[in-house]
Order: sequence, then structure tokens, then C-alpha cells
Amino acid sequence: MGQRFELQKDVELAATPEQVWEAIATGPGIDSWFMGRSEVEPREGGRTSFTMAGQTQEATVTAWEPGRRFAYRTAPGPDGAITAMEYLIEGRGQGSTVLRLVQSGVLGDNWETEYEAMKAGWDMYLGTLAAYVAHFPGRSGAPVAAFRPQAGTPEQVWAAVAGAFGITGPVTEGQRARLTVDGLPPIDGVVDLAGLPTYFGVRTDDALYRFLHSGTDRGNVLVLGHHLFAADQDPARAEQAWQSWVEKLPIG
Repeated sequence: MGQRFELQKDVELAATPEQVWEAIATGPGIDSWFMGRSEVEPREGGRTSFTMAGQTQEATVTAWEPGRRFAYRTAPGPDGAITAMEYLIEGRGQGSTVLRLVQSGVLGDNWETEYEAMKAGWDMYLGTLAAYVAHFPGRSGAPVAAFRPQAGTPEQVWAAVAGAFGITGPVTEGQRARLTVDGLPPIDGVVDLAGLPTYFGVRTDDALYRFLHSGTDRGNVLVLGHHLFAADQDPARAEQAWQSWVEKLPIG
């Protein structure tokens, strides 16, 4: 039997309401900080689509108030699951904005695990949104994804990922992080998200690199969700290179 839920998150962003609107209510904007690829038909009653790992989920826009409020809702799934999303934008002084996210609906049978995963996942994605609007304003990022199911426990996975970036000891924001991936330019940046044991992020001058562990109850999947902002980017080549890297990463 499904379970009704509601999840709220607030984040203060170093951006104007107009910039935040572009980031949360347009396909290129969403692609620059959220997983997968998104499309948005810009009107109330319009359609949205979200594609990840070959699967597409569609929804209907239920509120379209540019610079203030954006909401959409999926149709009920075979198991009765429904997701409704609402973003509320409030401008503050000195060019900053507070964004409130409200996610609600009905989760399936494994709702407790799903709910906990959503809470942790949103912390990473909203942190990525904050980094996007602060460091890459007005630019569109190409999303790149890779996956490794049954990668290992959180402790094993993060030891391997941090070690690959040349990090020893506790992972903290501001640490230098360097990595070479076969077929791609060297990565030289700083840790900008350290939400272990769930997520880890590195920011460079032209990319946001994101690593997420699904948790033991969800298959110990290591998920890579990066956003590339370089003018000469090749997302398809990068995705292939990262998939090869994560499959070969020595864990455990």
C-alpha cells in the first residue's frame, strides 16, 4: 500500500529570482544541476519530461508564475505512486534568493527507503544548484551520467573515490582534488560538497562533478552525475570515459 508524504527544503542562493527561475523552470537550466535530461513546456498545462538511464517520466505543469512559482505533477503510476513538485521563489536583498522546494505525493511499498533517499539526494542537488548559480551564471551545463551497481558499502566506495582524487583522511570542503580519467583532460579542482556517507562533489573552472551512493537498501549503487560547462565539451565521449572509469575503479 502506498504512503502519502511531503518533503520541504529551503536554500539561499547567490542569484536573482530571474536567474533562479531560469535554473529551475527551463530544460537547459535544470540540466545544469539536476540528474538526467529535462524538458519544460513553458505554460500552465504544459508538459515536462525527465529522462534518466533510458527511462522517461512525464508530468503536467500545474503552476507557471515566472520568477515566483513553478509546479508540476505526474500521473499515478501502476502502483499508485504520484509525485508533485513545487518551487517557490522569494527575492532577498543584495541579489540573493531563497528557494523553497516542496515535494509531495504517494510513494510505493518501499516508501521509507525511498523517502530517506530523497531527503539525502535533495541536499546534494540543491547544493549543486547553489554552486551552479554562483559559479556558472548564464551558462548551460551538459549532464553526464555513469553507474556502478553493487559497487560496495559506503565506506568502501568513498575510500576508493576519495583516494582516486588524491585525498587521504577525512573529506572536507575546500580540499584540493585532482584526478585523471582516460581520454579526458586532467581534473583539478576543490571539494565543494562533502555529504558523506551519501554524496561527494568537486568543482573545477568548467565543471561540477557529483558522486552519490544509493545506500545498502538500494543496491549499493555508485551514481555519477556531472555537469560540463566547457565550450568544447563532448558529453557522449565524457559519458563513455566516466562509465569505463567507474567500472574499473578498485573498490574494497
